[in-house]
Amino acid sequence: MDGYAGYNRLIAPDRVGPSIQLAYCWAHARRKLIEITRTGPAPIAEEGVILIRELYAIEAAIKGTDAATRLVARQERAVPILARLDDWLRHHRARASAKSPLGEALAYIAKYREGLGRFLADGRIEIDNNTVERTIRPIALNRKNALFAGHDAGAENWAVIASLIETCKMNSIDPHAWLAATLTAIVNGHKQSQIDDLLPWNYASKV
Repeated sequence: MDGYAGYNRLIAPDRVGPSIQLAYCWAHARRKLIEITRTGPAPIAEEGVILIRELYAIEAAIKGTDAATRLVARQERAVPILARLDDWLRHHRARASAKSPLGEALAYIAKYREGLGRFLADGRIEIDNNTVERTIRPIALNRKNALFAGHDAGAENWAVIASLIETCKMNSIDPHAWLAATLTAIVNGHKQSQIDDLLPWNYASKV
């Protein structure tokens, strides 16, 4: 996850489920350093990018393996790299101006360092949330597009359709095929009392 403050509600003292822990995204941490390297020579930021790249190389090598295998590989190979990254962070954060782009990037990594290291202790946790972001990108785009729906009812209908389409994707169903079959069934007099039969997860069992 990124540094969005709204996630802190998940670990509030009064929330049910005190064992919840937040795992932060290395892609967001890396992005802040990459932005610095694009503005000109930035050896400190580049060094950080290289260290993070080494973590990603390990992840690429163990991609598709089970959680136990990933955990072992991370403990053996990623832990030493993260220790080097911690040394790099402490050394340069003490010297960089807090208000400079580098200082802000280092402060971000330091602030979320505990959560950034959480993937080392659990093979089920990903190193970043890129997969989730790719999944919700259509929803985010639809939210912006819905601003031009014309009126509230149109936007609500737009949201319903978008939700159904994404549900199809989650159930490995072709949204176009499902929509065509559903509209055909409705036109042919499908009973409203049996509407559940047309839902994507039930349609999946018939394909």
